[in-house]
Amino acid sequence: MAGDYSRDAAGLDLADEDGHDASPLTEEEQRRMALQNLLDAWDESLGEGVDADILATTAIFAALSDMVEAYGEEAVAEMANGLADRVRQGEFTLNRTLN
Repeated sequence: MAGDYSRDAAGLDLADEDGHDASPLTEEEQRRMALQNLLDAWDESLGEGVDADILATTAIFAALSDMVEAYGEEAVAEMANGLADRVRQGEFTLNRTLN
């Protein structure tokens, strides 16, 4: 077989034709990968001179736009309704001290 592909215990290829791991990622792995990719892009944009506030509002716009397209305005509005309490509870606060 062409390429140096990874194989599972049954000898089946776990890599696609470009050599990328093709085994399915768990939801947690996908979340971790997505966050790391976003943080990398965030750092790159900051390094290119994009203001953090502009970057943040643009990221929120992009996320909400995608969600509205996928789930509809009402569903996203309901989800957004609960964000205020989650923010107040510290769910989005990095490096917080728990008492």
